[in-house]
Amino acid sequence: MRIAFYAPLKSPNHPVVSGDRQMARMLVQALRHGGHSVELASELRFYLRQPEPKSFDALMIEARDEAARLTRLWDRDGKPDLWFSYHPYYKAPDLIGPELALAFAVPYVTAEASYSERRNAGSWADSQALVARAIEQAALNICFTQRDRQGLADAVPHAALGMLSPFIDTSAFHEMPLLDYPTRLVTVAMMRPGDKVLSYRMLAQALGLIGHLPWTLSVVGDGPARDEVKAQFAGLPADRIEWLGAIEPVAVPAVLYSGGIYVWPGYGEAYGIAYLEAQAAGLPVVAQDIAGVPEVVRHGQTGLLTPPGDVAAFASAIARLLANNDERTIMAAEARRFVLEERSLGAAKARLAELLKMIPLS
Repeated sequence: MRIAFYAPLKSPNHPVVSGDRQMARMLVQALRHGGHSVELASELRFYLRQPEPKSFDALMIEARDEAARLTRLWDRDGKPDLWFSYHPYYKAPDLIGPELALAFAVPYVTAEASYSERRNAGSWADSQALVARAIEQAALNICFTQRDRQGLADAVPHAALGMLSPFIDTSAFHEMPLLDYPTRLVTVAMMRPGDKVLSYRMLAQALGLIGHLPWTLSVVGDGPARDEVKAQFAGLPADRIEWLGAIEPVAVPAVLYSGGIYVWPGYGEAYGIAYLEAQAAGLPVVAQDIAGVPEVVRHGQTGLLTPPGDVAAFASAIARLLANNDERTIMAAEARRFVLEERSLGAAKARLAELLKMIPLS
């Protein structure tokens, strides 16, 4: 099948590393592994930090120009079999695909579309309405979490929905873990205001409660809130914390392999690719039972999930794995099995094949 792939928020070729860019790339990879021809339909980024009418109108003009370009291209070279839109939501709706798909009678598909009821009124209403129409038009909306699925079902009751569990490319994690670093904690996260800073703050507070235990922490990440993040850890012994900064994605597995437990509270995580990577490297996870985290961490099997906002419970969960090496080792093995067998590129390829078979092609 010839698939036109588009990610309005962030192209797979975007220069800034992020989970969104990574998942876009992995979806393209999974589709290609499934035998499909995948072409990046457009590099146009539609992202609104704030609902400013002037910015919206300017982007709408760019979108119309891009649609006209693709119309000429498809008239000349033939249309694709399917339009695949990744992660449209109220700040980044797909302004190109729905109209083109209708004009050329091409099935329209979304993956990880999200819909927030609280954006229905106010300044975001127009953008939100565009997302709702795209979801309703789609021959299939592929959801990564039950939370997103329920949100789409509530907003658009007749929407066509299917599930694809979050996944990663596990090829960098085939090496067996050495399991020689049981007290080394690891976290990989950007340093930006909002949920990321909240998570760093909670982590620092939790570690402050277990200073009597032997642990060190390696932190991979950087960003505009770097100083604020580091300030949260100022009361902890500096020699226990290793600030690695931003590193290339290919270097992340080596850091994970050198750890014993992955710790990240996970405020606002859609699901968290980093959790899957950590488990693939044989690290059990300590996180909160919040947002999309339970979709990628199995409580009591591949890690421990604690009540949202409960710093003492989070600290206790870390302490439990630090003190019980047998339990940590068992969870590490199950975490690795879980990701390598159930959340791999191969598993995603097979599931996508099942989902795409459901779509009638013109």
